[in-house]
Amino acid sequence: MANYESVLITRQDLTPTQVSEIVSSLSDSIAKNGGQVVRVDSWGLKNLAYRIKKNRKGYYTLLNITAPAVAVAEYQRLLKLNEDVIRFMTIKVEEFGKEITSSSKESEE
Repeated sequence: MANYESVLITRQDLTPTQVSEIVSSLSDSIAKNGGQVVRVDSWGLKNLAYRIKKNRKGYYTLLNITAPAVAVAEYQRLLKLNEDVIRFMTIKVEEFGKEITSSSKESEE
């Protein structure tokens, strides 16, 4: 199975609870097709660089996924059908990005 990182942006008028429900339903879809969501990282409500479907802000969410290609294809199909998701991008990676903390930034300097 391959590793994927997926970032999705949901509409600004949703509540954080609704966003987490969308993410959990997508995670269930991946699990049904033989994959696994390793980590979910919610970045919160952020300003967009430009308007997307009349939205100036959006909830950003990062998912680290280990799954076969079939599961990712179904996941992307569901993202396209969901009207609350305004943008998404899924890429295949060799390994997941390491989380950088403030203490590790200081030690690098």
